[in-house]
Amino acid sequence: FRMAALNYTHEDGVATITLNNPPQNRMSGELMQGMVTAVQDLAGRTDTRVVLLKANGPDFSYGGDITTWMGQSKEEFGGALSQGVMLTNLFQELPCPVVGAVQGYCGGGGFEMTLRGDIIIAADNATFGHSEATIAVFTFLGGVQRVAERVGRTRAIQWAITAERVDAQTALETGLVNEVVPVADLETRAQEWVNKLKDSATLAHAAHKKLLRAWSNGGIAAADALMGEMAGEILHSEDAQDCLPAAAEAVKAGAPRQEFKFKGR
Repeated sequence: FRMAALNYTHEDGVATITLNNPPQNRMSGELMQGMVTAVQDLAGRTDTRVVLLKANGPDFSYGGDITTWMGQSKEEFGGALSQGVMLTNLFQELPCPVVGAVQGYCGGGGFEMTLRGDIIIAADNATFGHSEATIAVFTFLGGVQRVAERVGRTRAIQWAITAERVDAQTALETGLVNEVVPVADLETRAQEWVNKLKDSATLAHAAHKKLLRAWSNGGIAAADALMGEMAGEILHSEDAQDCLPAAAEAVKAGAPRQEFKFKGR
C-alpha cells in the first residue's frame, strides 16, 4: 500500500517499508498509522524472507512529530507511547532479517526504529543521535538501552545526555552499524543485502534473533534454556531436511559442501 507518509510493498518474500514524509521524515500520525498497518501485516505472514527499512529524501528521520505532543494528558501520552513500544517490539521480533539503510540524519524515534532492525547500513553522510534531552524528555521507544546493547553503556549514556550527533565512521567503529558506504552506493548496497538474504536460511536467522532477544533479556542462561526445543523444531524444517542429506554425503566423501538455496520453511 501507499500512503502519503509511508510506502509498504511485499513481493516475492521481500518487504520494503519506506518513510516518505520529507524533508525530515517526522513520524507523524499518518506515518505511524502506516507503520502499524505494515508491521501488523508482516506479523501475520509466513512468507517474508527479508525486510528493508529505508527513507526518501536527504535525511532518514528526525524522529517524532513533537507538534502533536502538547495538550495531551499524562494518561493519553503514556498510553500512546506504550502502543508505540508494542509496535516497535513487534517489528523487532519479526522472524526474518531486517535491513536498515540510513542516509543523512537519523535521530529520535527514527533512530529508535532503526535500532529494532538487525543489519544497519549507513551512508557516509549519515549521523545518529538521541535528540530527546534537548527538549527535556527521554528516548521514548527504548533507544538508550538498545544503543547500550550494541555499543556499551559508556557511549550510550554519553550520547543520550549530550544529544551529540554520531558520525558514520564512529558508528561503525563502535559497532552501532554494520557497514558504511558512499551515499551514492547506499541503495545498491542495501539491495545486495536483500538479494543475499531473500534466498537464505530464514528459519535459522529467526532462531538466532530469538536467542539474542533471550540473551538481551536474561543472559546466556535464558538463551540456552530455549535451545533444546528450538533445535528439534529447526532440524525438522523443510530447509534442513532438504539440505542435510547432501551435506552428510559431502562429509562422508570428504568433498566441499554445496551451496544450498533455501525456501524459508
